[in-house]
Amino acid sequence: MCNCHCHPQLQKLGKYISALHCPTRWEIIDCIGDGSKSTKEIYEFLGDRGAKLTSSGLYYHLSALNRAGIIEVSEYRERGGGAPEKVWKLKTKEIVINLLGDPV
Repeated sequence: MCNCHCHPQLQKLGKYISALHCPTRWEIIDCIGDGSKSTKEIYEFLGDRGAKLTSSGLYYHLSALNRAGIIEVSEYRERGGGAPEKVWKLKTKEIVINLLGDPV
């Protein structure tokens, strides 16, 4: 995002553009769809589609989508003694741009 004094609407739009510029992130959105998916389920989905992604790479993409307000953690699943696994869902299914200044 730029450091200029852009119109607030442009700044909001920029956060979405930044989060959605990568095809892997669109694959994550496709995977989650209308339901919810665990980090492991998303990782396996991407692997089945030929993605060469490390777990830290996946978290990088999930974090970017989360920061933009596109996905969110819906719950945590307990998995036998380890850290709970995050389960993700879409926070928004559409992005609307109001040219008269209402929030995006």
